[in-house]
Amino acid sequence: MGYRKLGRTSSQRKAMLRDLTTSLLINGRIETTEARAKEVRRTADKMITLGKRGDLASRRKAAAFMRNVVADVQTTEDDNIKIQNAVQFLFDNVAPRFEGRAGGYTRILKLDARRGDAAPMVILELVD
Repeated sequence: MGYRKLGRTSSQRKAMLRDLTTSLLINGRIETTEARAKEVRRTADKMITLGKRGDLASRRKAAAFMRNVVADVQTTEDDNIKIQNAVQFLFDNVAPRFEGRAGGYTRILKLDARRGDAAPMVILELVD
C-alpha cells in the first residue's frame, strides 16, 4: 500500500490526519510519533500547495479536508474583531511564506523515545 494504516480504521485515520494537519498549519509545529509525522507531512504539503494556488477550487478542496476551527483573532484600529478560521489562515498567512519554494515545506526533528511504549517521537514543523 502507498500509506501507513497507523493501527486505525480508515475513518479514524482520516480524522486523525485532519486534526494533526490543521494543528500543524495553525501552530507551526507539533510533537507526535514518527509514523504519524511522515503521513501528516504528505497532507500538509498538499494543503500548502493548494494555498499557494489560491483559487476558489483550491479553497474548497482545502475546506473539505481541514477542520473548521478558529485559527486567529485580531483587533483592528477601529475596535473591530477579525476572526480567521483554519482555511483562511492557510491562504492568508501560511501559503505566502512559501511562495518561492517548490516543495518540502516541513521538517522532522527526532526526539527521544516516548516513555511507556518507547515509540519514536519527533517534532514536525513548518520550514521558515
